[in-house]
Amino acid sequence: MTVDSVPRGDALALTRALVAVDSRNPALVEGAPGERAVAQRLAEVLVDWGLEVTVMDAGAGRPNVVARATNPATRSSNRRSLLFNGHLDTVGVEGMIHAPWDPTVRDGRLYGRGATDMKAGVAAMCAAAVHAVDAGLAGEIIITAVADEEYGSIGTRAIIDAGIRADAAIVTEPTRLAIVPAHRGFAWATVTVHGRAAHGSRYDIGVDANTLAALVMTEVEQHQQTVLTTRGHPLLGRPSVHAARVSGGLGLSTYADQCVIAYERRTVPGESAETFAAELQAACDRVRARRPELRTDITVGFSQGPNDIAPTHPIVRALTSALEHERRPSPIEGLACWTDAALLSAAGIPAICFGPGDIALAHAAEEYVEVEEIAVASRVLTRLALAWCGGTP
Repeated sequence: MTVDSVPRGDALALTRALVAVDSRNPALVEGAPGERAVAQRLAEVLVDWGLEVTVMDAGAGRPNVVARATNPATRSSNRRSLLFNGHLDTVGVEGMIHAPWDPTVRDGRLYGRGATDMKAGVAAMCAAAVHAVDAGLAGEIIITAVADEEYGSIGTRAIIDAGIRADAAIVTEPTRLAIVPAHRGFAWATVTVHGRAAHGSRYDIGVDANTLAALVMTEVEQHQQTVLTTRGHPLLGRPSVHAARVSGGLGLSTYADQCVIAYERRTVPGESAETFAAELQAACDRVRARRPELRTDITVGFSQGPNDIAPTHPIVRALTSALEHERRPSPIEGLACWTDAALLSAAGIPAICFGPGDIALAHAAEEYVEVEEIAVASRVLTRLALAWCGGTP
């Protein structure tokens, strides 16, 4: 496609243009191209649509696209600003049952890797920005199409570090057009249980790290069943923990000298990586009270905090009102997975999720987005922008 083939404000055409570009995240797929080509494609379209566009590197070869949408004829300095955020990277394509970069529309669905997660959302927010400008936008819309959300979120972190701020933000992740003001966080940690290697016949000197690790896992699970199940969030439900990977032992005739348990903890508001580390330490301490030979090291790895914007917040109410104009349900829901909304909220920009597509189809062998949802999302975001920033809805 050429820039000329993406008509101004056409969200479906822009979605197809973006899906056609391979933007697999190189941190996830060795040799993948990353976001450079798709960022250039998007920047060209937005310049053609009349927006002020900057391409800024979040890392080596990992660009963000930042565009500012204003209407000089109607701009007012005392109006609010709104940030639209979406990511340009995708996961891999192994096992897909259709062509990943051929954005085919069939039976009202647009197919392709990134169609639902989340190039349709990026296209809808960009189209909404130019429609709002054309309708007499009084404030400012800041578009941030970012790199690396699927791995380390260096894109949105770079946006924040650059000092880009707004009065509120919409992250156009796939929510099936539900309003999502809250989502879970996560933390990864390892518990390394140390034993003493010995010949399998030498129970007198061997210390079995695997058996001790099983006792630790039992304590962690007991904590989940008796404590975590009693905690809850009105939109997110309860937190959870699971042993994702267990590795230990040298051979059948040798006492295991070490066993490593890799845990993932899904957190709700009020919890953090630090609280998870404390839970693991407490589990080990309970085992050690019975088995004093237990020796452990606990290492907390990567973590991302949850997001929690009150359903009564003005941006939630404004989005609810904008969605009601479509005569569609306007459910307020929580999201089990993590998004960049948490980073924006932590930086002082109240951020919620709303976008076309179904998160259940993200990363899937068959990925598609309903064409009608793209159109509805664009209209709703246009109406929201005009209500939030000032203009004529």
